[in-house]
Amino acid sequence: MDPRTRPTLLSRVRDLDDHDSWREFDERYRDLILGYGRRRGLQATDAEDVRQIVMLNLARGLRSFRYEPGKGRFRDYIGWTTRHAIADLVRSRQLGAPVESPSFAADDGDVDRERDLEWEKEWMLHHYRLAMRTVRRTADANSVRVFERLLAGDGVEVVAEELEMTTDAVHKVKQRMRERLKAAVARQLRDEEEGEITR
Repeated sequence: MDPRTRPTLLSRVRDLDDHDSWREFDERYRDLILGYGRRRGLQATDAEDVRQIVMLNLARGLRSFRYEPGKGRFRDYIGWTTRHAIADLVRSRQLGAPVESPSFAADDGDVDRERDLEWEKEWMLHHYRLAMRTVRRTADANSVRVFERLLAGDGVEVVAEELEMTTDAVHKVKQRMRERLKAAVARQLRDEEEGEITR
């Protein structure tokens, strides 16, 4: 089926019994929520608690959620939900065993969405990771190997020599892969803004 005609992930997760869609939704946003929690100073187990709280809150909220881009972006909605879950966790731990997050402890969860640079950084990394998954799945194995070596910091000459390629060929692979990555990120952002959150 054409993914553009498939019901969107946002509309599918409104059905709490659609376990496949919820698994896909969790798979898509798990690293984003966990990464943001860690950026805000949470330990891994606390970040996982936040992820579960966010998923429960979204399960309740998305039942009546109607995606209307004019009223705000989904990324702001999930960011707001995540920030509040972290603030609630920190407050609850301050009453018992405190979370080591003094910078967030003073935050009441009403962070100005437009100024939350940590969320924006994590959001960009999130889309980069998703795009890299797509590129790894869809590009030929040799191009992926070349690109990953370059991303790891190996020089063009080193990669060319070790993989028995010319430096021109390595440069071409690098350019092609960067274009694929850029296109994948652009497609993800467009699809998300349209509510067409698909794999």
